[in-house]
Amino acid sequence: MKKIFKSSIVWKAMIAIVLAFGLIGPLTIFAAGPPAVGLGTAGNFVILSKAGISTTGATRITGNIGVSPIASTAITGFGLIKDRSGTFSRSVRVIGKVYAANYTAPTPSILTTAVNNMQTAYTDAAGRAPTSAATTNLGAGSIGGLTLKPGVYKWTTGVTIPTDVTLSGSSRDTWIFQIAGTLNISSGKHIILKGGALAKNIFWQVAGATTLGTYSTFNGTILDKTNIAIQTGAVLNGKALAQTAVTLQANAIK
Repeated sequence: MKKIFKSSIVWKAMIAIVLAFGLIGPLTIFAAGPPAVGLGTAGNFVILSKAGISTTGATRITGNIGVSPIASTAITGFGLIKDRSGTFSRSVRVIGKVYAANYTAPTPSILTTAVNNMQTAYTDAAGRAPTSAATTNLGAGSIGGLTLKPGVYKWTTGVTIPTDVTLSGSSRDTWIFQIAGTLNISSGKHIILKGGALAKNIFWQVAGATTLGTYSTFNGTILDKTNIAIQTGAVLNGKALAQTAVTLQANAIK
């Protein structure tokens, strides 16, 4: 018993010395999946569009929205009230600021940079190599019911989400989805995050149109080469960055 007690004291002393002299560094937790897609100043917007943003119903947006190179007349349904500075507008539907290319400087140049960054991010996301053969054309484009780990997923067709999809990973992990066609999530369905996964680490690069069905819940940044249609009651936890238009119908965007 004395030997066990003495051994325990020795081990505790050795651990104390190791910690005191920093012989063991801090525990490093490595992220799974690819490096995140850099959004640049496009990341300052929850909705950014080149062709317009429209809404009907009681839409609620948390964050800034903007259009460029088109003018503020392409932002409809928001009841815009221009600030005295002329650089942005306010709206009862937006907890943030509304920007357009025809507003007072420096807004036009800020938006030009943001749109360029949006397009660069799209190209970056589209150019990543798939994680493996297993993440290429998964489910022949129908991914309902699947649980997806971090990685780069590629489809040479469109993607449909007819039932809930789960993204399982930590708060450090990243997902990139490359979609050559359209992206559609059915009404009332959800992108579920599990294990600490965060919407800010999920990127959907879509060549065709994106449609979020009525009362669906979607997570991640949508980088769309065409338009994004968010139907009645749908919730987007992330960003809608479109190279054409974004249409809303009584949605929550945050």
